[in-house]
Amino acid sequence: MNNNEQKKMTNRRQFLKGAGAAALGAGLVSRVSLAALPESPSSMSATMEPPAEPTSGRWYNPVVTLNGWSLPWRMKNGWKEFHLTAEAVEREIAPGMTARLWGYNGQSPGPTIECVEGDKVRIFVTNRLPEHTTVHWHGIFLAAGMDGVTGLNQPGIPPGKTFAYEFELKQSGTFMYHPHADEMVQMAMGMMGSLVVHPKNPELHKVDRDFCFLMSSYDIDPGTMTAKVNTMTDFNLWTWNSRVFPGIDHLVCRLGDRVRVRMGNLTMTNHPIHVHGLKFEVAGTDGGWVRPEARWPEVTSDVAIGQMRAIEFDADAPGDWAMHCHKSHHTMNPMGHSVPNMIGVDQREVQQSISKLLPGYMVMGERGMADMGDMTMPLPANTLPMMTGEGQFGPIEMGGMFTVLKIRADQKPNDYSDPGWYDNPEGTVAYEVDLS
Repeated sequence: MNNNEQKKMTNRRQFLKGAGAAALGAGLVSRVSLAALPESPSSMSATMEPPAEPTSGRWYNPVVTLNGWSLPWRMKNGWKEFHLTAEAVEREIAPGMTARLWGYNGQSPGPTIECVEGDKVRIFVTNRLPEHTTVHWHGIFLAAGMDGVTGLNQPGIPPGKTFAYEFELKQSGTFMYHPHADEMVQMAMGMMGSLVVHPKNPELHKVDRDFCFLMSSYDIDPGTMTAKVNTMTDFNLWTWNSRVFPGIDHLVCRLGDRVRVRMGNLTMTNHPIHVHGLKFEVAGTDGGWVRPEARWPEVTSDVAIGQMRAIEFDADAPGDWAMHCHKSHHTMNPMGHSVPNMIGVDQREVQQSISKLLPGYMVMGERGMADMGDMTMPLPANTLPMMTGEGQFGPIEMGGMFTVLKIRADQKPNDYSDPGWYDNPEGTVAYEVDLS
């Protein structure tokens, strides 16, 4: 092992285990104490876990978390018990880039918590971070002392300690959890997770496929791994469940399915989420379900900071359809924000001169930026191309908050496997007109 490799391994070890070392000095929860708690499973995988039917407690129709999974629980004396562990994690943002973040149970965002209206839940939170933390249950109606705001509702959870939150779920809907402690650092580092409360009657608001994800943004310099925490607006990674295109799971549906997509925004700006090929309606917010008579058709829904939205649609149009944030710089990966507009500028002489000093130098931008989609050029380690992704007709030229909704007539119920690219019927693809 050379010095650089040894240094890299040491730095990774310090990042992932440094919090634990700090916790030891503050009284780390012992294995004897933890034996009385439910398991706190961990996963670093970015592979979507298929929906798992409940094995105990009330029945519900489970959700599918993009590039994620749902947290198991145990039943104890009528209480549904979960165990979250706040800790340093490493998350693959997309193939070719891994970020050092903070999260829960091995990844950012943390696992989705699924409960049922009327459940009595007890959620244990063990802190393996180097500073105190809390958990706020965003949108949940509960006793003030369980609301998770440091100093206002509770003392912070010190490193190495475990706190318990207990409440009865009085409503169903789409919610999330995140810290209310040193928020600028902890949320900028990726601490968040989805919280879904299913209706007591499983036939109420029933759909065939139910997806969920959270939006987050990071500022990670090319060639580095750790997010900056003082950035206010100039982020360079716009993510769904801490993933960017082409690393975001496709939303695979069967033709005719009723589909719900639950999404929450924990970035520093709003996101107009646009779905191609069909119309939808906003069926829920973090305040609850929207009555059917109050809904209207949309193809774009703006999700403001701190909001949750659940949209529903009928998958009635077979094909591959884009789903993305409609802010154009949110569908790009790391980019320089101070690059001048070079469209129309003849750079040939400049290229010839610079190429004598830097062989292989390439000019960019004189015809627009589309060339970036299929350009192969050296990048710093652990850095993604600004525009990327390959479709059946060539470069897709996207990044960030972009994925594909795939609707197929032959997709089996509960099958979320990728069916590949759509086989367009003859005569239904745009074509070149011969003007000769």
